Amino acid sequence: MDKVLYSSTRDSSKKVQASQAILQGLSEDGGLFVPDHIPVLDKSLRELSEMGYQEIAYEVMKLFLTDFTKEELEDCIQKAYDSKFDTKLIAPLKEAEGTYYLELFHGATIAFKDMALSILPHLMITSAKKNNAKEQIVILTATSGDTGKAALAGFAGVEGTKIIVFYPKNGVSPIQEKQMVTQKGDNAFVVGIHGNFDDAQTGVKQLFADKNLEAQMKESGLRFSSANSINIGRLVPQVVYYVYAYAKLLKEGKVADGEEINVVVPTGNFGNILAAFYAKNMGVPIAKLICASNENKVLYDFFRTGSYDRNREFVLTSSPSMDILISSNLERLIYRIAGNDAKKNSEFMTSLSQNGSYAISQEMKAQLEDFYGNYASEQETADRIKELYEKTGYVIDTHTAVASAVYRKYKEETGDTRQTVIASTASPFKFTRSVMNAVDSKFDSMTDFELVDELSKIAKVTVPNAIEEIRTAPVLHDTVCDKSEMKATVEKILGL
Repeated sequence: MDKVLYSSTRDSSKKVQASQAILQGLSEDGGLFVPDHIPVLDKSLRELSEMGYQEIAYEVMKLFLTDFTKEELEDCIQKAYDSKFDTKLIAPLKEAEGTYYLELFHGATIAFKDMALSILPHLMITSAKKNNAKEQIVILTATSGDTGKAALAGFAGVEGTKIIVFYPKNGVSPIQEKQMVTQKGDNAFVVGIHGNFDDAQTGVKQLFADKNLEAQMKESGLRFSSANSINIGRLVPQVVYYVYAYAKLLKEGKVADGEEINVVVPTGNFGNILAAFYAKNMGVPIAKLICASNENKVLYDFFRTGSYDRNREFVLTSSPSMDILISSNLERLIYRIAGNDAKKNSEFMTSLSQNGSYAISQEMKAQLEDFYGNYASEQETADRIKELYEKTGYVIDTHTAVASAVYRKYKEETGDTRQTVIASTASPFKFTRSVMNAVDSKFDSMTDFELVDELSKIAKVTVPNAIEEIRTAPVLHDTVCDKSEMKATVEKILGL
């Protein structure tokens, strides 16, 4: 099989195997690992249409993770995509108003991050064994609510790992906090800090860079690693569900073999839509990649002008996973359209960190023709939830509503009527207050769990297990520290 090697977006001279890239997470030069080429599917779309999610996952991932054996990869896939998901389909397609919503929220924490974070721990442990890494892996992460819980659920109980999650004590929703502090698993630790998400993230970065701490950990047989979206082990599993979506449409006769579809993705850190771009380059017939932003519309401006500029007001919206002004994964696309020129890419990234902006050339911008960017305001997002529910009875979350509103703008602007898949990235039960207020303001006085029951009633959907189990679950994590005490807290947890 065609070997795929990985190099940094900031230095393409050093090549590593997939397992080394997964284990390291981020390149030492601060760049992201990218494949030296995007492999092409070696099974026909027709053959793929007869397969289930796990089989398609193997067919896609074997092409990227070429130093994994068949047994290793199949073992990781079987452990990841099992009864943790509340449907055997793993990622069902729901039709509403003639558009297909790819529901990526049927995993343990009811958000799309489960799709990759269910398999990342298994890929990481396998990678450690393959590279004779003897140390126990300590996953250290800061969260604004979602990634932390998905990482906790993924790594809890996984042998050879520990996970420590820091979150802002008063900066997440009640349901998000309850999801984290009730997490079971002897290897899982959750810490609230007095401070905001930026304080948590800055503290975690300082711990990663602390050479004394690294030496202490080495002596104790421990090493830090990361579970955030810049790890190539998070990106590759996301490519799978776009291949799967097309295969399902083909099987159900919704598209002809080879007929192009459009894909709409609510976008923050750019990983999810980059995965769709990789799927297109593997041979999935995707025409337009429609990039939907909320009021933090830095990507919309980039696709229109070719200039990326984070020097703007940061807006807190009802779709918080997209409240991002530095879309880390965009660097992988910039590197590619710069002709895989690491030096050129480094110059853009240096400009971004020093000046908060960079502008690409016209030649580079011409390579972005497959992308279309637009954004939805808070009002447009709420209106879309209400309208779709009233017309069809289907209830979507705030992030999916951003994508749905942007798709409508795209259709009005272009008249393009191709079959379209919208990535539905979170369950409406994760953002009940915003969703229910959009449907009808009369729900405003209810408690969070009263809203959950009301949503279940109006949407005619059973309350997800992820919500049911936290309703009465005991609090298992009550550690709270000041942002200046994060290092001491980690040392205490690890017994250093």
